[in-house]
Amino acid sequence: MNELLTVAQVADMLSVSKQTVISWDKRGKLKAERHPINNYRVYKRSNIEAISLFPGNYISEDQFTHLKPKKVISCIELFAGAGGLALGFEKAGIKSILLNEIDKYASATLRKNKPDWNVVEGDVAKIDFRDYKNKVDIVSGGFPCQTFSYAGKKMGMEDARGTLFYEFARCIKETNPKIALGENVRGLLNHEGGKTLALMKDILDDLGYNVIEPKVLKAINYRVPQKRERLFIVAIRKDLDIKFDFPKPFDTLYTIGDTLKAGRLFDTDVPDSLGQTYPERKAEILSMVPQGGYWRDLPIDIQKEYMLKSYYLGGGKTGMARRMSWDEPSLTLTCAPAQKQTERCHPEETRPFKVREYARIQTFPDDWEFAGGPSQQYKQIGNAVPVNLGYYVGQALVKALNSFKEKK
Repeated sequence: MNELLTVAQVADMLSVSKQTVISWDKRGKLKAERHPINNYRVYKRSNIEAISLFPGNYISEDQFTHLKPKKVISCIELFAGAGGLALGFEKAGIKSILLNEIDKYASATLRKNKPDWNVVEGDVAKIDFRDYKNKVDIVSGGFPCQTFSYAGKKMGMEDARGTLFYEFARCIKETNPKIALGENVRGLLNHEGGKTLALMKDILDDLGYNVIEPKVLKAINYRVPQKRERLFIVAIRKDLDIKFDFPKPFDTLYTIGDTLKAGRLFDTDVPDSLGQTYPERKAEILSMVPQGGYWRDLPIDIQKEYMLKSYYLGGGKTGMARRMSWDEPSLTLTCAPAQKQTERCHPEETRPFKVREYARIQTFPDDWEFAGGPSQQYKQIGNAVPVNLGYYVGQALVKALNSFKEKK
């Protein structure tokens, strides 16, 4: 298969930066060709797969088979947001029996789309989970990354008191699920020099769970047209013989063109919707940025005007004045599409992505409606776990629980 890959696609597949790929090319470590139409630097997939840096565990989409649960698999989800993970889990065959969310707009979104879901709005610290003791298979949650006390050194849950991870751990303690699954930003790996994650693992161990080595999953490898990364922590109850494997990544990458236009991911073009606009001068400046470009593609005098003091500081700042490309996945979506540091400008039109475009990039279906005004909708979508990523993680959980046999 001699599919041509862009520098960005090769960087994503090898988990390195585009600058690293270009450096390897200049040193002869990779062999580039020129695209016959636009003369861009491209690489044959067969050549990339042949080098030792390629992970080697990718599968094609036709190698994946949807698994149905052999019996009902139930889940409690904390910090459920707008439902990206829960919707992905439902597609995977996992039944949500309680979803907690403190944000009133996100809670309204959950109720609006899934009136049959048991949505408990409010502070998780005020919820008693003991009625679910031994009645739930999975407890999941995307708890925020917060600094712990550490003062007690092995005080277990007491060290985490006052944090939302403490409430996640309390739910696990009160319900005794077979599997606990936490998700977070990649930065948790090195938060407080790694001490935060280490303490989380210690707490789960004290609760009677074996923690599988946490893993960062790249959404682009799971039919999501976005370079979002999420850290997943999976813990299996020690008295159960359950084998869990993270889902294998696919060898196909999807682009913004695949997402907003009818094609491989959606049957129709993206529906129109509300969206933010740029101030007049910012729109004038961004109109000069080519597809896939950013502030360094502007004339020098405009660079200085737009970047101000940042122009003279180090670093690439590749998110500033950034226009997306039809031929590449989106950068990670934020809670607001027009933030100067993390610009997400439409490939052709000089405007931020609209709400439904945002939702598609997170692989929400077009009929999933978001409550609140545009700013609240952007926030909910930007904070969500991509639905397709949730689905494949859910399928890995179904596979693990399907092979598990209860002791008689």
